[in-house]
Amino acid sequence: MIQDKIQELMDLRNEARLGGGEKRIDAQHKKGKYTARERIDMLLDPGSFEEFDMFVSHRCIDFGLQGQDYLSDGVVTGYGTIDGRMVYVFSQDFTVFGGSLSEMYAMKICKIMDKAMKVGCPVIGINDSGGARIQEGVKSLGGYAEIFSRNILASGVVPQISAIFGPCAGGAVYSPALTDFTIMSAESSYMFVTGPKVVKTVTGETVDEEDLGGAFVHSTKSGVAHFVAEGEEEGILLIRKLLSYLPQNNLEEAAVFNCTDPIDRLDDILNEIIPENPNKPYDMKDVINTVADYNEFLEVQENYAPNIITGFARFNGMSVGIVANQPNYLAGVLDINSSRKAARFVRFCDAFNIPIVTFVDVPGFLPGTAQEYGGIILHGAKLLFAYGEATVPKITVITRKAYGGAYDVMGSKHLRGDINYAWPTAEIAVMGPRGAIEILHQKEAQQITDEKERVKFMNQKEEEYRNKFATPYVAAKYGFLDDVIEPRNTRFRVIRALQSLATKKDTNPPKKHSNIPL
Repeated sequence: MIQDKIQELMDLRNEARLGGGEKRIDAQHKKGKYTARERIDMLLDPGSFEEFDMFVSHRCIDFGLQGQDYLSDGVVTGYGTIDGRMVYVFSQDFTVFGGSLSEMYAMKICKIMDKAMKVGCPVIGINDSGGARIQEGVKSLGGYAEIFSRNILASGVVPQISAIFGPCAGGAVYSPALTDFTIMSAESSYMFVTGPKVVKTVTGETVDEEDLGGAFVHSTKSGVAHFVAEGEEEGILLIRKLLSYLPQNNLEEAAVFNCTDPIDRLDDILNEIIPENPNKPYDMKDVINTVADYNEFLEVQENYAPNIITGFARFNGMSVGIVANQPNYLAGVLDINSSRKAARFVRFCDAFNIPIVTFVDVPGFLPGTAQEYGGIILHGAKLLFAYGEATVPKITVITRKAYGGAYDVMGSKHLRGDINYAWPTAEIAVMGPRGAIEILHQKEAQQITDEKERVKFMNQKEEEYRNKFATPYVAAKYGFLDDVIEPRNTRFRVIRALQSLATKKDTNPPKKHSNIPL
């Protein structure tokens, strides 16, 4: 009798593991996609997955759903470990009703999110769903809102990572948008609020799924996707790597890895990386890769607003967030998209106790009507706000240009920067020398009738301005820089600064929450 009961249990487990059945699993594989459970097996440490609610099924009997019961109801949920660290995970099963969300499906996801909040560990969601289960109507919509509510409450408390390995449309897109990082598969994923058919009906535009919401679109134009993986295997590896830089929750710090890369390694290449011509670009990623442990840097939103760089690196085993202007693209100027990108990244790092290292080479904010009409004032203020609000250790290195308001915004001492360095090549001023002298000496220049003499006069004044203001020593004189450092010694100085700030305590005034200029 007992054996019969045990056999019944085994049979039900096998039925649940089959999801929508062999034919639908085969169809999933033919699309080059893995099943929900296969994805979890790839993500988690072998044998670590503990599943919840395997026997849950929907409660809807309308529109022909009576009798169409599938155990697990289209989503696999539970917990396991990644490199020994516990995480909660849900994986949507496209083989069951196209992965569409039902009332019970949402309940399963909400349960693991609640548990993750209680125990303080990351939540990873693998999305592959056709959206709301139409047959359930408002119950399905309510289910989405319940998930959104938990995304919001968990924000800044536990890391939340979303992987998009299939369709993600309609209301379903807002859960990944509320999480900290979104990874899309280049081969099979798309995200949009309204699909191509609706777009055609409402606006008359003809567009396919890829051009409307594919991985390329969201990684380059909208900024929705933080990472793009060639396939699901690469996406899974990205999740594991990203997680290695993050703490379990907002009350912990990221793990410190054993580091054999010498902290006093001198990088002579940095002494020559800044071109003699101040208008000539160089690649700031070369600076970052050179000074980081083992020359490793995990870039976030690599293809979106490339005039600013964000990502994670380690210094002597310590996890840090990197923000850097990129003089190789638009001269490293700050614009709407780069301000938004960097501001959100800074706020993530601050929420999870990750120190911020900023490399500055910025000529200012991008001028023009498109930027002004688009709200560059508000968007630039987001980055300003994020740096000023952050209480984690903040270290800034000015490599070359730091002009105007952009100097203030990029982790300056005035926004509670902890340790601010500059290279000898740094130019810190209200604006570039040429623009400055055209304002300061405009009247004098106009009085010189001879063109050659006028050019000579302006060049002379430009050189005087450069020598007086376009150096780091004026800022250092007023204590706005803590030191001017030799470029090749940057790694050592940053690591020593991080070590000195390990016990830093800083607080903001008591408040319900801030009112960041959204």
